[in-house]
Amino acid sequence: MEIVQILGFALIAAVLLVVVREQRPEIAMELSIAAGAMIFLMLATRIASVVQLVWDMAREAGIGETYVASVLKIVGIAYITQFGAEVCRDAKESAIAAKVELAGKVLILLLAVPIVRGILETVIRLLS
Repeated sequence: MEIVQILGFALIAAVLLVVVREQRPEIAMELSIAAGAMIFLMLATRIASVVQLVWDMAREAGIGETYVASVLKIVGIAYITQFGAEVCRDAKESAIAAKVELAGKVLILLLAVPIVRGILETVIRLLS
């Protein structure tokens, strides 16, 4: 099971980071970011599979590519925002983390507007 490998890697990285923070705190942040990137890379093929599955299902359902692309971008922004905010929190920069989260929310809102508009237009057509 992949989760066991990921958890094992994460636990080893966490123990290593505890030791490194005591001895060389200046490189601990870089190691933490590298560990996060490695976990992401371990999941990259799975993420690609899910994205392909969503595209296939959308094609079968006749959903426009614009909507699917927007939803996938929104999900991507949410994950990247969370990762960035957590890196900022690890660096003891809560204020910057909050700004990163705000930026992510604004970008998601901007991407969601065409979807909401499409839904409203569909509802209005159905009601008239």
